[in-house]
Amino acid sequence: MSSQRTARGPQAMWVARSAGALLCLAVAAIHVKDQGGVTTTRDPHYIGVAYHVLEIVAVVAAALLLVGLVRVGWLLAAGVAAGPLLGYILSRGPGLPNYSDDIGNWTEPLGLVSLAVEGALLLLSVSVTRSLLHRRTQY
Repeated sequence: MSSQRTARGPQAMWVARSAGALLCLAVAAIHVKDQGGVTTTRDPHYIGVAYHVLEIVAVVAAALLLVGLVRVGWLLAAGVAAGPLLGYILSRGPGLPNYSDDIGNWTEPLGLVSLAVEGALLLLSVSVTRSLLHRRTQY
């Protein structure tokens, strides 16, 4: 019985890492589409820079998860999820400095897709990180 659990553990972790990597890449793709392409920078400039940083970090997190550097990969994945969630709430709620275009725009289709992907990534990354920490304290 324990050998069956051991055999499933690495496979389950690989599935989680693959899913996390795909979700990170989806976050990057959504933000590339939202900004109008890889070479486009949104206005105001700080929002455009934040988009580019998010996209780069999302790709790095995906790569780290796929190559097995899971601690830092999952930490970055959580940031890739939480950052845009916070940005969505702030940009649709009170607005951001020099950026009020999206105030009240809670039902934008791409924004809702982004929320779903980021929410799934956040739940997965927190769950796996918690599991890794729990497993570490058992030994």
